Amino acid sequence: MNLTYKIFGPFVTSVRNNSLISKLRQHREKRFQHLIRSQPRPLKILDIGGTEVYWESLGYSHDSDYEIILVNIYQIPVKSPNIKSMIGDGRSLQDLKDQEFDVAFSNSVIEHVGGFADQKRMAKEMKRIGKRYFLQTPNYYFPIEPHFLFPFFQFLPMKIKVLLIQHFSLGWMGQQKNVADATAVANSIRLLKRKELELLFPDSTILEEKIMGLTYSFLVYSGFDE
Repeated sequence: MNLTYKIFGPFVTSVRNNSLISKLRQHREKRFQHLIRSQPRPLKILDIGGTEVYWESLGYSHDSDYEIILVNIYQIPVKSPNIKSMIGDGRSLQDLKDQEFDVAFSNSVIEHVGGFADQKRMAKEMKRIGKRYFLQTPNYYFPIEPHFLFPFFQFLPMKIKVLLIQHFSLGWMGQQKNVADATAVANSIRLLKRKELELLFPDSTILEEKIMGLTYSFLVYSGFDE
């Protein structure tokens, strides 16, 4: 186990039911359930970058009221009859029709798809495919970067990021001895600012999820009756 995980892991891992992140996640799930409460069933959900485990935790697996499609860049096995998996790129889902899903959903994915142009493409696809959308993503300005679990990592020069990744395992990220591999890992995350989300999703509601008064992440959604 690496040093940054030892220090910050107990506070941010969602595996622990009493962690700060776990409590945020529970509130997030209640918000989502509240938003979809009045929608007709069966509810057809496209989850970009999602897992079956997530929907099991919500109690939606093996429930015919929900038809859930998971889209990932690789095929993942599923057990629930109401959950299906498909290979796809959230930035380009041309095989899916406009407004084909009741809800386009994404949890902590848009920061992984590339630069701002790639994030814009994913946002456009979510708005095209879903009659409604619900997205969560970490805040660029939160002092502890949530993937590397390193204070202010996102503000460091690329050269320093690469050196740190070459010499240490940070948070959820393994150590990379090769400069090219370390650079790829450093570039694999692009956290978003609120103003950028407002540009990507101009007609949305944006809520701030806070830890000790600081905005840890954002909820972005539209099309629901509150």
